Amino acid sequence: MSTFSIRVKMTFPEALVRQPIVALLVRRFDVDTNIRRANVEEHSGWIIGELSGTATKVEESLAWLRNEGIEVDLLGDLLES
Repeated sequence: MSTFSIRVKMTFPEALVRQPIVALLVRRFDVDTNIRRANVEEHSGWIIGELSGTATKVEESLAWLRNEGIEVDLLGDLLES
């Protein structure tokens, strides 16, 4: 199976700042995360990082993040490794 990595920026609304979103993402979708930069404050937060896993799992995890109310911006091309 091929592993894909994609660079993303996740922006969290106030209601989700204190939720363990990254931990849930890793457990639920069997993807790896690499946090490159982050800023979390009382009312908002963002993470710039990479998600890696099978193409299907990465796509499912992005859809789940968006469904949860997290703004997801793709920062680069999908990379196959």
